[in-house]
Amino acid sequence: MILALRALGVGDLATGVPALRALRAAYSDRDLVLAAPAWLGPLVELVGGVDRLLPTDGLDRLDRPAGPVEVAVNLHGRGPESHRLLAATRPARLLAFANAAAGHGDGPDWDDDEHEVTRWCRLLAGYGIAADPTDLDLRRPGAGTMPGGVTVLHPGSKVPAKCWPAGRYAALARELTARGHRVVLTGSGPERVVAARVASEAGLPDGAVLAGRTDLAQLAALVADARLVVSGDTGVAHLATGYRTASVVLFGPVPPTRWGPPPERRRHRVLWVGPGAGSSWDGSGSHPTMAAIGLDEVLAAVDEVERAVRADRAIAA
Repeated sequence: MILALRALGVGDLATGVPALRALRAAYSDRDLVLAAPAWLGPLVELVGGVDRLLPTDGLDRLDRPAGPVEVAVNLHGRGPESHRLLAATRPARLLAFANAAAGHGDGPDWDDDEHEVTRWCRLLAGYGIAADPTDLDLRRPGAGTMPGGVTVLHPGSKVPAKCWPAGRYAALARELTARGHRVVLTGSGPERVVAARVASEAGLPDGAVLAGRTDLAQLAALVADARLVVSGDTGVAHLATGYRTASVVLFGPVPPTRWGPPPERRRHRVLWVGPGAGSSWDGSGSHPTMAAIGLDEVLAAVDEVERAVRADRAIAA
């Protein structure tokens, strides 16, 4: 079997899609097992090509898979902990970045500044496995109960520094509603509080707050059929990339050159003011680079991606 480790979140899995598909193509006659959190199972199904999910949450423990591991692939990090975790499965071969502390020296060197998609494609290229970094599209979910054609605003994040101020999301929701958008607010259970605040300030009905009310499959279905997604640098932005759904992604402490959507895709826009605004930040609330992004800039970016969608449809007609 081929065992790949990517025990992280939604955005991490989405950016690992080209590498996983490259492994599927390179080892088409082997079982491909992905070690990742169990709750990501619905999204793993939408990646395709993975034969089995080995539930793994972080680097605390990796259950030994049933059967011998021919090749273990570290798509998780630079090591040494992740290298050692995979080495404990006794693979015949380990594909990973070079890490002296883990006793692994035959892989490429790690580059802190490269894009997350490029990183894992380059790792595989170092072992003679070709990967296409543009191969990011996800399978469409089956028919479900999620509304179609909505505008998804995702105000929360596991990292508060990556959040655009809630008051601005409320102002954006009001303006987009006035323009004819049907706005809904997504997020995790703990993010329902901020989503409800945005809805209240924007005058949206209670039913517009979907935060904490969708599972991962439903969230993917919602984004796949959405009119527009506006969010910070978080998992839902990567779902929008995977479904080529028009999106505006707000970046703060981490630059879009590391996690942003492909710049050649016209339906996605990133907004980032650069690193300088954070010099006096005290570590609480939105990062200054997020707070520096104005409502007018977001609305202008919305106009740009919607024009791109119309242009694409005109070409296809």
